[in-house]
Amino acid sequence: MRRKHRRLRSEPDLDITPFMNLMIVLVPVLLLNMVFAHTSVLELNFPTGDSITTEQTEKLQIQVVIHSDRIVVTDNQDGVIKAIAQTGGKYDFARLKEVMKELKSRVPDKRDVIILPSQNTTYQALVTVMDAVRSYDAVVAGNLVKAELFPEISLGDAPLKGAKEAQNVGAQT
Repeated sequence: MRRKHRRLRSEPDLDITPFMNLMIVLVPVLLLNMVFAHTSVLELNFPTGDSITTEQTEKLQIQVVIHSDRIVVTDNQDGVIKAIAQTGGKYDFARLKEVMKELKSRVPDKRDVIILPSQNTTYQALVTVMDAVRSYDAVVAGNLVKAELFPEISLGDAPLKGAKEAQNVGAQT
């Protein structure tokens, strides 16, 4: 009689080396993408169309109007504060920031500003103006910090260039 020898059978080991290689590559790539995918959220106040009360008209309103050839900083009491012309075909955002710092020193309790872009204003120009009026870099106790200017931003439409002339002509006829 022959004996049948049973071969010892063992379960094969699970090879996780390819999976570990994938994780070694995937984790740093995902972590790097998190840094580049960082987005900022700005809270904006849009006009509601409600009637303006007398209390709202008496308060100081600072407006930054973005035209195709200049940026004009105005208020509702004295009119034009500063008109900043383009230099070399580009807006002078550094000068705008200086004007806003000067305004903040005059009215330190004021926190809101209205930005009025024209129809042909680029998105990048609008965002850069919003950054310029919101805060500036300041050195406090040897550290670089963001100092607040006018963080509460409202948006509207810039008045048309010929709107005042059209109103004046309509009033005279």
